[in-house]
Amino acid sequence: MKKAFSLFDFSQKVNYKNEILAGLTVAMTMIPESLSFAILAGFPPLVGLYAAFIAGLVTAIFGGRPGMISGGAGATVIVLIALMKSHGIEYVFAAVALGGVVQICIGLFKLGKFIRLVPQPVMFGFVNGLAVVIFMSQLEQFKTIVNGQVSWLQGTPLYIMLGLVALTIGIVLLFPKITKAVPASLVAIMVVFAIVLIFNIETKTVEDIASVQGGFPPFHIPNIPISFDTLKVIFPYSIIVAAVGLTEGLLTLNLVDEITGTRGNSNRECIAQGGSNILNGFFFGMGGCPMIAQTLVNLGAGSRARLSGIIAALTILIIILFGAPVIGKLPMAALVGVMMMVAITTFEWASFKVINKMPRHDIFVGILVAVITILLHNLALAVLIGVIISALVFAWESAKRIRARHYIDEAGVKNYEIYGPLFFGSITAFMEKFDIQNDPSHVIIDFKESRIADMSAIEAVNNLTKKYSQLNKVIELKYLSEDCRILLKNADAVINVNVIEDPKYKVVSR
Repeated sequence: MKKAFSLFDFSQKVNYKNEILAGLTVAMTMIPESLSFAILAGFPPLVGLYAAFIAGLVTAIFGGRPGMISGGAGATVIVLIALMKSHGIEYVFAAVALGGVVQICIGLFKLGKFIRLVPQPVMFGFVNGLAVVIFMSQLEQFKTIVNGQVSWLQGTPLYIMLGLVALTIGIVLLFPKITKAVPASLVAIMVVFAIVLIFNIETKTVEDIASVQGGFPPFHIPNIPISFDTLKVIFPYSIIVAAVGLTEGLLTLNLVDEITGTRGNSNRECIAQGGSNILNGFFFGMGGCPMIAQTLVNLGAGSRARLSGIIAALTILIIILFGAPVIGKLPMAALVGVMMMVAITTFEWASFKVINKMPRHDIFVGILVAVITILLHNLALAVLIGVIISALVFAWESAKRIRARHYIDEAGVKNYEIYGPLFFGSITAFMEKFDIQNDPSHVIIDFKESRIADMSAIEAVNNLTKKYSQLNKVIELKYLSEDCRILLKNADAVINVNVIEDPKYKVVSR
């Protein structure tokens, strides 16, 4: 028996020790991040932890691939800050739930496959920009509030923080050389935690951010008016939440695919993420999506199955219910050190080695995506701009590849053999290939090595046939696909189609 209800692959070998330890490590790093984002948005702190538990558990069980970690991510929370300030948290819950419905629809209609159209330079820029964002966000833990003003740590508190962070990084780097039986990140957290407790070192802890004490997430229907006006308020936010969450989630899925050499299911991930956000909306969660940093922590700890994500989610729930007094004393320096190492290992250092071998437009796209990610923290916008620019560059380069070979055969017929794609970008160059005035009375255009791609190209061919017809010249189009022949209504009388159908191009939908 390989699968049960298509949820778990029982043929996969699971290293239970690695999975459990990886799950514990992920939980430790996820708690302060979820709390920080909740406080940043003005939500009650527990709303962040509830999102981490709900999103983490649902996507770990039903998600598109093992090894991915979801939680209350900043990418989706940042989108909701304006709604929180203008209408309050009840509207936020409603927007999150509706965003989940949108995500499920995207998964059901199998639109998740289009994330595979993201070019590699965009991925490079996205990953590098995200690594910088993760690293820079850790610097916030070196700040404190004095007399209501935020200021940098100074003197002894700063030196203690720096020392503990350096110790954490040192353990993460050196411990794998001793043994890989236990995740180095978890060892670093536990060692630094023990040192702080034994020597009674005064330093910033998790409870300095917020309390993690609470109960089981309660069921709650968002208290908002059921009206079209309400829908007009929340629907734009729901669309953005859905788009941002899926963009980060599916890019994370692609990244995990590359690291593990396996393949996930993007549409299944969309449905799982949507289901988790619907539950978040009705169980006091701020919404969430896959978290690249925590996913990399998970993979670095040796996880390759779903169990670690389940362990992480259940650990967060247990901490909320029973473990707050202990976890609250966890030094932030240990978590900062782990996350800094995640940022360093996330960065695609190999991109510097190949940068002089890449086309200039690819370099520009990669840098632009990274800069937008760093400055705006808007991952969806950065990727969208990168994809648009890459598509325009591709269109421009493809437009330059349209060529025509022409000759006059023994019967005095002039033959044009077209090479390259014919689409909106190449129609001007295409039209310039023909000498309509001086061509003989019979012309054949051979599209065997070309393909008409869009309506602009069809209109160009239609106009060409009209111009030849106006001069009483016969033009025949060979090897033209059936769909194009049908659309060229005005040229029906002069088209001679040699029925060789074009291949049907399909995008992989898994």
